[in-house]
Amino acid sequence: MKILQINSVCGIRSTGRICTDIAEILEREGHDCKIAFGRLECPEKYQRFAMPFGGNASVLPHMLSAVALDNAGFLSRRATKTLIQKIREFSPDVIHLHNVHGFYVNIELLFDYLKECGIPVVWTLHDCWSFTGHCAYFDYAKCEKWKAGCHSCPQKLDYPQSYLLDRSKQNYKRKKELFTSLKNLTLVTPSQWLADRVAQSYLKDASCRVIHNGIDLSVFRPVCMDVHEKFGIPKDKKIVLGVASVWEARKGLPDFLTLAELLDDGYQVVLVGLSPKQIQALPQKVIGISRTNNTEELAALYSAATVLVNPTYDDNYPTVNLEAQACGTPVITYRTGGSVESVPAEHVVDAGNVEGLKQAILTLRDTEEACLERAKSFDKTQKYYEYLRLYEEIVKQ
Repeated sequence: MKILQINSVCGIRSTGRICTDIAEILEREGHDCKIAFGRLECPEKYQRFAMPFGGNASVLPHMLSAVALDNAGFLSRRATKTLIQKIREFSPDVIHLHNVHGFYVNIELLFDYLKECGIPVVWTLHDCWSFTGHCAYFDYAKCEKWKAGCHSCPQKLDYPQSYLLDRSKQNYKRKKELFTSLKNLTLVTPSQWLADRVAQSYLKDASCRVIHNGIDLSVFRPVCMDVHEKFGIPKDKKIVLGVASVWEARKGLPDFLTLAELLDDGYQVVLVGLSPKQIQALPQKVIGISRTNNTEELAALYSAATVLVNPTYDDNYPTVNLEAQACGTPVITYRTGGSVESVPAEHVVDAGNVEGLKQAILTLRDTEEACLERAKSFDKTQKYYEYLRLYEEIVKQ
């Protein structure tokens, strides 16, 4: 088979690594896979899969226009025409979409072509952008307009930010018309939570299945490294760890700072993924670490922690939950999104209940052995072989 994946990035960040993980499995099984992407650079080790198009010359004006006019997804025409030509040349048996937002592709041109060419399409939804008029998530804003028709968006200033116009009503109608036009479309969601939201959206008539994200268990495993000395963490304290690519209110940063005040001096809160400005503003009871791309270092931090706390208000299927448990560290999370689907029920706390987080930490019963046993089901190879079986099923139809 020949499979073409389309995503904003290739081999980097969470969705880009999922693309290359799938590509490696396809290659191992004797299939041909390319990854078309429109942003940033692809690491050297994945260049054999790379099919770049567009780039900064297309992304920057798309982003600037979206910031002013709320038209994310409706620019980058020249880049998208280049992409379509590359698709024709590769002639894939299946086209696998990932994130089609990110200021790099014109969804009208792309979906008009997909409708015309008739190639089967798999679309993995990594968030909710595909069925809203603007936002990628809506739980934090407690908004349900997406069910009937977006308008007057309460999250206009959130990604993809628009500082002037609110075109959520028009965007919703245009996206609905485009995304429901494909008859050979199979949707995939990484969580049951997102699948349930899809079933309530205008995408409800499309075939949809759940394939959980996976992680590399050869990377995320119990690691012995002296992170205490490196990051100034007291050795006599239990580490309460928080990890995020971006820390903001919807990721629970204010709740974590409150939690630090509630815990006694036997605990040390450590937050990974903060900006330099956020680190400078931290109270003395919290140690801040900037974002790290060193997975060995991250695995060592997970391994040294007593518990990972993930107080997210908006999430699909967060991999930090998987990574921590694969390192033998229990996870406590809010009852939000798909975050609850990878942790024991007794480690789930109602959103905003910081006192509940504290009590869950104090009464922690999960063990390293139980976490490692649970993590066996997170193996990326096991998970992403499900895509191979999906492709084979679609091609045979």
